[in-house]
Amino acid sequence: MEPALHLDLDGAGTATIRIAHPAKRNAMTPAMWRSLPPLLERCAADPAVRVLVLTGEGDTFCAGADISSLAGADGDDPRDLSVAAEEALAAFPKPTLAAVRGHCVGGGCQLAAACDLRFAADGAVFGVTPARLGIVYAASSTRRLTRLVGPATAKYLLFSGELIGTERALRTGLVDEVWAPDALAGRVAQFAATLASRSLLTQVAAKEFADGAAVPQERVAYWAEQGGAELAEGRAAFLERRAPRFAWRVPTSG
Repeated sequence: MEPALHLDLDGAGTATIRIAHPAKRNAMTPAMWRSLPPLLERCAADPAVRVLVLTGEGDTFCAGADISSLAGADGDDPRDLSVAAEEALAAFPKPTLAAVRGHCVGGGCQLAAACDLRFAADGAVFGVTPARLGIVYAASSTRRLTRLVGPATAKYLLFSGELIGTERALRTGLVDEVWAPDALAGRVAQFAATLASRSLLTQVAAKEFADGAAVPQERVAYWAEQGGAELAEGRAAFLERRAPRFAWRVPTSG
């Protein structure tokens, strides 16, 4: 199988991107890093996509960058490509969920950290390993990891390059839920369906507000204006004891 990212659409609101490079534990090649932002743009523009799941082919998530590509023989520094892909994932406007099995290391951990939520199979291992190779971890990646797990755990991971298991990952906030390996797929599908049924307007605004940056007053006013129809539908559905039919979609431009 050629290294690639595969996009699957379930027709019910969930898009799944699968990292596929089984010969090297789904390590990311430069071509794979490059292909992620266009896939994300496609999903962001598709009104049928409400939730994005990122996962790995088979029994592992992603073992990081393909080390043989670090020399940048094709003219692009893979470290720049990985950061660009990570930032595109972090900026994706709709909810994102990483479904992690096996190794989630290096660039793979970067991608998982750039998702909104992370569900893991028991037995998965996590690590941020630039210290093993003498690489300066990107400032944006360091800040994102620190916001997620706190300064002490971020330093532990970055200083040592050691791998941690699901118990510590859950305790420190690196993952949100841990499931038995045979239960993970079902839980991810169920939770993705739940997210797809909720108000996308609420979710997109929450992503913007939760980012940590100051939100200009005009953006607050924008979200308040946009929320009128959604609130009316949510209230009507509650009173009528039915599932809401939220209609707001991410604007295609502007």
